[in-house]
Amino acid sequence: MSDHCGHHGCAPPAAAQSPRYRRVLWAALAVNATMFAVEMGSGLRSGSVSLLADAIDFFGDAANYGLALVVFGMALQWRARAALLKGLTMGAFGLFVLGRSAWSLHAGTVPDAATMGAIGTLALVANVAVAAMLYAWREGDANM
Repeated sequence: MSDHCGHHGCAPPAAAQSPRYRRVLWAALAVNATMFAVEMGSGLRSGSVSLLADAIDFFGDAANYGLALVVFGMALQWRARAALLKGLTMGAFGLFVLGRSAWSLHAGTVPDAATMGAIGTLALVANVAVAAMLYAWREGDANM
């Protein structure tokens, strides 16, 4: 039975045993947490809802990597619960962005384009770097 279960993802992923994978997750967490702070500050200063939305996405990613570090060696049930929590959290972030967008539209605020471009470019570089680090570990469940 355990052999059969392992073929369907019930067993913890093989990456759970890899110290290299843990280091990659910690690095991804650090990059995303840093970019959350940079984009949140820049978004608030520049009046950019787009930067705030991306900051929240970076926060979500950092939280996901932290949660993955906690659960990826656990049983399928706990990994599934973590994936559900991640999905619900991202939905809540989306509602925040919709609310902030409506407020900005009502207030008539216009964001600073230069800040948006510079920080957006930095965010692209950060996302590509994290994607490159994680590419080798793309197999597995929703927490991978």
